[in-house]
Amino acid sequence: MQKNIKLKNALFVPKHAYGILKATAFATYKEWAAYRSHMAVSIFVGPMYFLIQVYIWKAVFSSRGTINGLTLKQMLSYYGIAAVINYIVFDFADWNLQMHIRTGSFITFMLRPMSHRFYALSQKVGHRMLGFWVEFLPIYLLFLFVFKIPLIPVHPIWAVLSLILSFLMSFLVNYCVGMTAFWLTKADGVRRMFSIMNSILAGAFIPLTFFPAILQKVFFFLPFQFITYVPISVMIGSYKLGGIEATIPQIVFVQALAVLLMFFISEIMWRLGIRKFTGVGA
Repeated sequence: MQKNIKLKNALFVPKHAYGILKATAFATYKEWAAYRSHMAVSIFVGPMYFLIQVYIWKAVFSSRGTINGLTLKQMLSYYGIAAVINYIVFDFADWNLQMHIRTGSFITFMLRPMSHRFYALSQKVGHRMLGFWVEFLPIYLLFLFVFKIPLIPVHPIWAVLSLILSFLMSFLVNYCVGMTAFWLTKADGVRRMFSIMNSILAGAFIPLTFFPAILQKVFFFLPFQFITYVPISVMIGSYKLGGIEATIPQIVFVQALAVLLMFFISEIMWRLGIRKFTGVGA
């Protein structure tokens, strides 16, 4: 009986889901607003990282006009767009979930009449609402008017839809990473590994088209590109990876399918992982 309740908890979303999402997001917003100065530090980190990229790529482009078909201006635009996207999709579900599992406090969530995944997503919505005006908006305006980065998407509607899907994909990937704590109890090593993989394979460190063609084909079937590389491509107005070219509506559709697949993977991991939960530390 208890096992059935736990399994149902994975999919159960309350009847008044919007009201609960709104309340949870607002509570998270107010909680993190007390630490907004901590979040504001990223206002300096983002531009500093971008300036480093400017100096590096100016040196690289000093002896050539294009690299892999990209000019210096296009390269800097890529990193500028990647930076602002990161402020929208930033996620901490992996750390939060593994902490609750490790300490045993996750037991309290099993007694609540709602899916913990839905609760965690609601928290992220509230956290990023605060991040929008504390982090995203100042950096967006700085990049747009000071660094002259073209941040106006070619297809605004498709860009917004792609960012929403990126937001969800980032959450689902991190939530799955957090669920490894059901087996490992302490998942810090897995979290660090996936953090590095995400930065590289999502295209945040370097455009994915700079990798060998065979690796690009592999990257196409991984979830990471749908977090950063795809929304960047949608904002720019063209998508190409591993010899695969797609129109903006096509790649956004593929991105939606990838998010749906990731949701089912998270559901499978939940059903398998919750059987391992012992409440250690409670």
